[in-house]
Amino acid sequence: MENLEIKGESGVYFIPEVKLNASSGICEISGESYLEDTDEFYNNLIQWLENYIKEVRKAITFNFKLTYFNTSSSRSILNILRVLKKYEDDSGQVVVNWYYPEDDDSIAEEAEDYTKDTGLKINMFAFEPED
Repeated sequence: MENLEIKGESGVYFIPEVKLNASSGICEISGESYLEDTDEFYNNLIQWLENYIKEVRKAITFNFKLTYFNTSSSRSILNILRVLKKYEDDSGQVVVNWYYPEDDDSIAEEAEDYTKDTGLKINMFAFEPED
């Protein structure tokens, strides 16, 4: 199975950096997520995850390190977390780490809402974003 990597971009829209590693099971999305076609972008990530779960069936560590995301990105992130929770419920090993800017409580609160919505344990870590 191939890794999925997307280089982050910023401009009129902000595309997060994505690194989904099939051999290690370590997945990360970082930066800002404000996209023109959010569903298309995140559906590619969800498709990769679903293929990983079917083909590889190893542990997944998913690191979210977003400094900003809009409402449509938030819905898509929730969909990723639902896929991970389903995998966990089917005996898959899942670790979710949520890194939030130490000065932005709203991003931390989003993770708390995701935990309530999915039942998935999310580890929280404050960090200082790079300029």
